[in-house]
Amino acid sequence: MLMMPGDRPVPVTHYETAIALRRMALMQEHLPKYLLAPEVAVLLHYLPDERQRMLFATLWNTGARITEALTLTPEDLQLEGPRPCVRLRTLKQRQRGRGRPSADERIARIVPLLDASYVEQLKRYLATFRPGRRRPLFDVSRKTAWLWLQQAVKRAGDEGIQFALPALNPKTFRHSFAMHLFFNHVPPKVVQAYMGHERYESTEVYLKVFALDVAPQMGVTFSMDHREYAHLLTVK
Repeated sequence: MLMMPGDRPVPVTHYETAIALRRMALMQEHLPKYLLAPEVAVLLHYLPDERQRMLFATLWNTGARITEALTLTPEDLQLEGPRPCVRLRTLKQRQRGRGRPSADERIARIVPLLDASYVEQLKRYLATFRPGRRRPLFDVSRKTAWLWLQQAVKRAGDEGIQFALPALNPKTFRHSFAMHLFFNHVPPKVVQAYMGHERYESTEVYLKVFALDVAPQMGVTFSMDHREYAHLLTVK
């Protein structure tokens, strides 16, 4: 399976294979629309404002829903030590207020921050903007976040860069996060936990993309020379 580490160059042949696989996936409406790691890196470059860039870098590094990212506070971050992580609060928790949750109610999930460079960027962001401990890291609306992304796509387009997806939105980063984990061999149950999927079927949809590439990797062919096999069908 293709691996695309964020801190090493991606082999051209692997990248071309990943592009071809994504092209097949786009032909099926129910499959997720995602960007590959090199494409995300280029897109983030066209978000020149640090606050804008860090918001979408957070979506890319955590798989957060945009509503979850916009409610993140410094209190939800653990950036020191060998296992930095972020706590993403679900919609249920934000709506229910205080009080003990029921036994089967999932109110938050922990997502490890796997990229040391992103963790350092987040530390610098906190030092620069100094949000209160319980104040949002990104105090903007979903509409504003969507506008930032469209402006970034336009900036890229003005320089001749086009992305393969028909449209980009904040959820694109969530899909891209999940696919990047699978490209790097993270087990499905772990991806399910990071994504906050209650049902495994929601995670499994990403694996259907890779199903498109199984037979080609096995070298299955159908063409045969009839002259080599006619004798098997000859009546004696």
